[in-house]
Amino acid sequence: MLKIPRRLAAPAVLGLAVRPLRAETGWPNRPITLVVPNPPGGGTDFAARLFQDPLGRALGQQVVIENRSGGNGNVGILAVTRAEANGYTLLLQYSGYHGANPALTPDLGWDPNRDLAAVGMATIAPHVIFSGPAVRAATLAELVAHIRENPGRVTYASAGTGSIQNIAGLQLARRVGAPMLHVPYRGAAPALQDVVGGRVDIFITTPSSALSLLQGGGLRALAVASDTRLPALPEVPTTAEAGLPGYMVDAWFAVFAPSGVPLAIRERINAALREAAAMPRLREVAAASGVVLKPLTVAEMEALARRDVEELGRVVREAGLRIE
Repeated sequence: MLKIPRRLAAPAVLGLAVRPLRAETGWPNRPITLVVPNPPGGGTDFAARLFQDPLGRALGQQVVIENRSGGNGNVGILAVTRAEANGYTLLLQYSGYHGANPALTPDLGWDPNRDLAAVGMATIAPHVIFSGPAVRAATLAELVAHIRENPGRVTYASAGTGSIQNIAGLQLARRVGAPMLHVPYRGAAPALQDVVGGRVDIFITTPSSALSLLQGGGLRALAVASDTRLPALPEVPTTAEAGLPGYMVDAWFAVFAPSGVPLAIRERINAALREAAAMPRLREVAAASGVVLKPLTVAEMEALARRDVEELGRVVREAGLRIE
C-alpha cells in the first residue's frame, strides 16, 4: 500500500475545477458515499481522496469518503454489496482484494463477478523488483540466473500471505522455473527493513515506500514490472526491457458499485473519472506519489477485473494459500 505524503493529501487537489455533468434521470440529488475498505492512508485511501473533490464537482454532489476497514478489506466490501443499488454507495476497490480474497477466504460472503459492478479506474500502482545486499545481482537477468542456480533458497518478502507481493513472488518463481522461499511480514515497512538489512533477498512492491532506501543505497531497483518506465525511476528498465517479457505486477484501485446499479449511472461516473484523470494538476499529484492514471471505459474495467479474478485466484489456489 502507498503512503500519502502530507503535501499531496486531499487538500492539495481540492478546488480543481471539473465541468458538471447534467443528469436526465435526476441522479444524483444527494451526497454519494465512497467506501474505502481500509484505514486512512495507503493506496486505496489515496486514490479515493485524489478523486473525491473532482468527482463531486463533476457530478454536482458531495462525495463522502467512509473508511470501513477490517477482515482484509472484506468488511467494507461486504457493506457495499449489501447496499441499495441506486448509485449512492460506491466502493474504492483494491485489485488484491478483488482478485485474491475470494480464493483466499472460504465463505467470503461476496462474489466479485456477481455482487459488484465495474465503474472505472482510479489509479494503477506499478511494482518494482527490489534486491538487497544479500543478493549480488545487479540486473534482472543476473537475479533470474541466481534463482535458478539456488532453487528454494532465494527468499522474497511480502506484506502478508495472499498479498499482491506474495502473488508476485509466486508468479516470478513460475516464470523463472525455480521455487523461492516466501517470508511474510505485517506490512511493507518491516519487509523493506529486512531486505535492506540483508535478511531477505528481494521484495516486489510499489516504489513510493522504497524510494528513500533506494536513494540511500540500501536497495537496488532491478526492473519495473509494468509496460512503461516510471518517471520517478527513469533509469530502471521494464521487465520486458530487462529480458522477462510478460511479467507484470500492476495493482489497481478502481471504483465499483453494487450489482444492479444501472449502466447509465455507472457510465456517468466513469465519464467524471476520465475527465478528472485528464487534469494536469491531478496527474502531477499522482506521478509524484508513484501511481499511474490510466482511464478505462466501464467495459474495459469490467474485463480487467474479471481477468484478475481468474488469474490471481488461480495463483492462490495452486499455491494452497488460505486465510481463515
